[in-house]
Amino acid sequence: MAVLKVIEIMGNSTVSFEDAVQKVVSEVSKSVKGVRSVYVQDMQVSVKDNKISEYRVNTKVSFDVLD
Repeated sequence: MAVLKVIEIMGNSTVSFEDAVQKVVSEVSKSVKGVRSVYVQDMQVSVKDNKISEYRVNTKVSFDVLD
C-alpha cells in the first residue's frame, strides 16, 4: 500500500497557466522525490493596462512517503 503526502504550493508565470504549473513541478522536484500528481485547486490572473500580466495557480502536490 502506498502512503502519500499532500502539500499546497503556489506558482506564477507571465506566459500561461500551464507554464505556472510546470514551474511548480520543477521547483518542488528539486527538494521532493516521488511526485505523483498535481491538483490545480485555483487559478487567477493579474491584469495591468487591460491585459493579463501574470498567471497564478494554487496547487496540491502529492508525493510518496519514503521509508
